Amino acid sequence: MKQLRWEEKLSDFKQALDRLEEGLKEESINPLMIDGVIQRFEFNYELAWKVMKFFLEYQGIEGAKSPRTTFREAFSFGLIENGDDWIDMLKDRNLTSHTYDEERAKRIYDKIKQKHFDNLKSVYEKLKDEEVE
Repeated sequence: MKQLRWEEKLSDFKQALDRLEEGLKEESINPLMIDGVIQRFEFNYELAWKVMKFFLEYQGIEGAKSPRTTFREAFSFGLIENGDDWIDMLKDRNLTSHTYDEERAKRIYDKIKQKHFDNLKSVYEKLKDEEVE
C-alpha cells in the first residue's frame, strides 16, 4: 500500500516538474507568463517538501513536520545538497503566496529559473529510484 502511495506521489511530482519546466522554456516573458511559472513553482514546492517528508518518515525520521524541519532532515539524510537554497525557496514561496509585487515576482521568477527548478529536479532525481514498501 505504501509503495502505491509513494509511486503516486512521485508521479504527481514528476508531472508538476514537467509543467514547470515547460513554463520556464517559454520564450515570451510577460507578466502572465511570470505569474504562471510562479504558480507552478508554488505547487512544485508543496509537492517536494511533502514527498520528502513521506520518504523521511518511511526511513524512520519523525522530525520532518514542517517544510523547514523537513529540509533540515533531508539535508542530514543527503536528499538535498544545499540546505540554504531550500530555506531561500521557502522564503520565496512565502513571499509569492502572501503579497504581489511585479518587481518581486520578476526576481522570484529569475530565481526559479536560475536555481529553484534545479534544486527541485535534483531531489526528484534522488527520490525516483527509492522504494517505499
